[in-house]
Amino acid sequence: MSRPRRELTVTVLACAVGAAVVLLAAGRTWRERAAGPALAGPSRQIAETGRDLVPWLPALALAALAGAGALLATRGAARVAVAVLVVLAGAGMAAGAGYGLTFDGVRPGWPLLCAIAAIPVLSAGAYAAVRQGNWPGMGTRYERMGGTTGPETATGTGMWDALDRGEDPTERR
Repeated sequence: MSRPRRELTVTVLACAVGAAVVLLAAGRTWRERAAGPALAGPSRQIAETGRDLVPWLPALALAALAGAGALLATRGAARVAVAVLVVLAGAGMAAGAGYGLTFDGVRPGWPLLCAIAAIPVLSAGAYAAVRQGNWPGMGTRYERMGGTTGPETATGTGMWDALDRGEDPTERR
């Protein structure tokens, strides 16, 4: 594997793993609090997850996961824009984890894990923004051909569709 391809792979994996860990940790119980007593009954405990306390945390983690995939699919200015969005998502995840620590009774384990997992996301985005110039992009086979659209430029399926319509796919128009 060439060095640019390896850099891209490691960067995308770091971003995806960090985002997945934040998504997992945000779904865990961060604190339990007593609910007000029912009419004459005892109070009950309510478990609150990171998702309950910091609702934007899972959304940012999903955005970072999508950004990891977009880093593979884009190149040039679009890849830089995606990398900047990944940096912002990582910073938002770290800030959300810090905000989660400010609630009374929060067990610090899960919010700290979120903060630690936001570091590779942030780093991957920053690294991608700087180093993306020599990274490979998706092959041109995934891009639309310029110019004509018709059976002569279509795939094998397009030719069969042309035959079904009663057209000759080999005939030039």
